[in-house]
Amino acid sequence: MTLDLGLTPDQQLQYEAFLLLSGLDNDPRPAEQAFVDDLPLLLEPELFLWISVRQPDGGARVYYRWTEGGEELGNCIDQAALAAGLDCADNFHIANRHLTDSQNGQVRIQTHRLRPIQADVTAGVRAPESERAGIRRLIHYVALEKGQEEIARNPVVPRWLGVGPALLSRTR
Repeated sequence: MTLDLGLTPDQQLQYEAFLLLSGLDNDPRPAEQAFVDDLPLLLEPELFLWISVRQPDGGARVYYRWTEGGEELGNCIDQAALAAGLDCADNFHIANRHLTDSQNGQVRIQTHRLRPIQADVTAGVRAPESERAGIRRLIHYVALEKGQEEIARNPVVPRWLGVGPALLSRTR
């Protein structure tokens, strides 16, 4: 049953957050969704946000959001990175160079400044071989665990993962 309390949108958000934090609401998704949808409105333009909300079962729900201008810029960066042959090691390395990481309770927000990421992609910044080798080792061990011997023998670092919605929403 839903009650219409006649609240303004701001009051409704506060009410849903209160229900979530107090444990009175069994479904935290509406409050999470309201929070992650409103957060970009409070921040500077051209940011990519990786928001992780820890769940009671030990897992996490992850949301991607962009501030004003971020979606278009992120997609442009991804096109340039793919055209330059950058891979996921480069993606991790470059994104981490321009990362602000904060945690408040169960919510972790990683903010990536897209203009400096674009500058690094344009300048041809690459991950050190040690980081690329670490990803290959991880793929090797996971492939062994899954019984994928061919992949384990020749682990390949995957493509650039993305900082824009077009690439991040792809499943392959």
